Amino acid sequence: MAMWPKLRTLVLTVAALITIGGCATIMQGTTQAVGVSSQPAGARIRVNGTEFGVTPAVLQLKRKDNHVVVIELDGYQPYTATFTRSLSGWVLGNLVFGGLIGLVVDAASGALYKLSPEQVAATLDRNVVMEQTEDMVYIGVVLQPDPSWTRIGTLAPVTTDR
Repeated sequence: MAMWPKLRTLVLTVAALITIGGCATIMQGTTQAVGVSSQPAGARIRVNGTEFGVTPAVLQLKRKDNHVVVIELDGYQPYTATFTRSLSGWVLGNLVFGGLIGLVVDAASGALYKLSPEQVAATLDRNVVMEQTEDMVYIGVVLQPDPSWTRIGTLAPVTTDR
């Protein structure tokens, strides 16, 4: 008969340990799947400076961090997107069902957050500086010139005195 109180204590301890896990950790996990695509496809994906494959792809990103995603393809301007974290709706579920312990577990694991945007569809622009046909010259403006380009002039604002 002395065994029943010990068994009951063991069962209650195991049950308490199971419920300690946060609600969001259990429901949505510590990573989030985000879709990354580009036009044209086949561009390299870097997340926080680390190679992650080529487009199209579904990336598993940690919810607790912000992420900078760079999509690059030779001959095209790089495309940069920032995934930012914000509080998930599971915060309320934690307060109701998990209590303070569940809230702490989810905050520590990152499951308390969601990443935005949920997907990125990048349209990559060509690195065209100048094209010339017989009777026309097309000039393109780029934000980050290639260091190997040769500067042929600088545009300056025109002021008129009236």
